[in-house]
This record gives sequence, structure tokens and C-alpha cells, in this order.
Amino acid sequence: MGDSAAGSPTPAVTSFGYFLSCEDHGPAQLVEQARMAEQAGFTSLWISDHYHPWNTTQGHSPFVWSVIGALAEATSLPVQTAVTCPTVRIHPAVVAQAAATSAVLLGEGRFRLGVGTGEALNEHVLGDRWPPAAVRLEMLEEAVRLIRTLCTGRETTHHGRHYTVENARLFDVPEGGVPIDVAGFGPAAVELAGRIGDGFVTVEPDEDAVARFRRAGGGQNPVRGGMKVSYDTDRDRAAKAVLDRWPNMFLPGELAQVLPSPAHFEQASRLVTEQHVTESGIPLGDDPEEHVRALLAYRDAGFDAVHVNQIGPDLQGFFDFYRSKVLPQLAA
Repeated sequence: MGDSAAGSPTPAVTSFGYFLSCEDHGPAQLVEQARMAEQAGFTSLWISDHYHPWNTTQGHSPFVWSVIGALAEATSLPVQTAVTCPTVRIHPAVVAQAAATSAVLLGEGRFRLGVGTGEALNEHVLGDRWPPAAVRLEMLEEAVRLIRTLCTGRETTHHGRHYTVENARLFDVPEGGVPIDVAGFGPAAVELAGRIGDGFVTVEPDEDAVARFRRAGGGQNPVRGGMKVSYDTDRDRAAKAVLDRWPNMFLPGELAQVLPSPAHFEQASRLVTEQHVTESGIPLGDDPEEHVRALLAYRDAGFDAVHVNQIGPDLQGFFDFYRSKVLPQLAA
């Protein structure tokens, strides 16, 4: 967990990875994208963990742990879930087993578990009550403690406020356990990440959040971010792809956490216009300078790594574009 070192210096080197979207692609497509990402020069992988897509246009939601098993054989890149909710839909004891097995398969230093408080969209599917935000944070803190203990390989009995485990032991665990990074957006979640996380995960180049994480106990632990882009040779077509596939990104407040189904997100997303997309700052089209500027904002905010997700359909064009025109500038 984090130390109490002060300050939020810009990392000497920010690495650039690829973000695999389980909402937007089937399992075989995700594995192929991982191969393409490694060939293009990306240095790590994020992968989302969903039961549902945000809308039916996205149209996918494979079981992330099966995909990670395939990634272990398909590439040599490090992999992180971004993020798993280990509190409602899946008991933390089961998440611990999945994470430990993934870490063993991927090999030393190649797996990190990213966790967060989740969304009703994915977590209410068994009919469980969807708790308020403060309770979700409390559940996450207990779940992380339990996962850490189980990933040591010790037999564990735990009778907590939210979870019970009796005589549980994982027999296949990685040496040194599984690093757990915590996602956060609001102040309470960011401070929780600082207190209990081995790192911090977020999707905005928010320098204030990075500083809050470090002050709360994160110290010099790594900060990793995610960013969406829409590469296309036609800027208008790139914007339309965002509006068609990811309008949920522009919904305000807590809607992303409380709406229960893709149909509800589709209804709310009717309020989103192309102007929201074009004024959002998401890189659109094939101007390498626009993509580079957006990525360097994360570096300047103190991030250790940024993971890029391509929204548009031209994946081969995107990977060629980043390999030849974007990643070389970032390396320079």
C-alpha cells in the first residue's frame, strides 16, 4: 500500500498502453487487438470488466477472466483489469482466485488487479440491493483486505460487516501477491485509493486527483489513466462513431452508477448531441498532434501510464496511425 510521501512530481517516463473494451468487442476480437497493440508499440493492456455493454450498439460483454487467460498466451504485455467490482456480483473470495490465477498465468509482474465500486448496470443482475455510494466504498475496502489476505495463500476465515469466508485457501498464488490499484473519481474514492491501493486508476488527466491520492497515502505509487479516441481519416465520421457507440460518456452526475440496464442508458443518451462530442476534447480524426496533446496532458498531470481505447471501427488504421505517427512523437 501507499506510503506518505508528499508531492506529485511528473513521472520521468509515462508509458502508453492500449485499453481493450469488453463492451465493444467479442472475446476473439479482443485477443486479436491485443496482438495488434503489441505490434504497434503499446507497452501494456487494460481490459474492462462488464456484465452488460452500456448500450446495444456496443453489443458485447465477454467474461473478462476467460479473455485474460487467452491474453496470457497471445501477448507478452502486462494486463490490468480496469476495473473489476469485487463487491456485489462476484464475491471477493472468487475475485481473489481469478486474480491469483491470472497473475500465475501471465507471469511475474504482468498482472495488476484494478478495482472500483462498480455500476448498477453490471452489479444488480442477481437481484441484490444496489447500495449508496458510501456503503459501496465501505464494501470495497473490506473486499480489498480480503483479496490481499487470500492472495497470500494462507487459509483464511473472515467474518466481516459485508463478507464471510470460512476455511478458504488459494493453492495457486503468485509470489508476492497481486498488486491492487483502486479507481476513484470523487474525493472520498480518491482518498480510499490513497489509503488502501497499490496504485490509482482514473480516466481523466486530473492533476488535483493525483495530488489528493498522494496526500492520502498513495505516496509515489503508480497512477494509471485511460483515454478514448476516435481515429478516422474523416473527422465528422470519427465524431459520429463516438455519438453512435459511446454517448454514455457524456451523461452527467451519478447516472453511470445508478442506471440499471442498457435500455436506460440508451434513453438517457438521446440527450447527447454531436456538439457534446466535438467540444469534449476527445481526439477525433487523424491529426497526430491532437492525439499527442491529449496524451501528454496525462503525463503533465503526473500519470505513470495512459491506456488508449479506439472507438471507431477502423482498428487497423488506428494501430498503423499510432505506430507510425503518434507513439514515435511520445517516445521522442
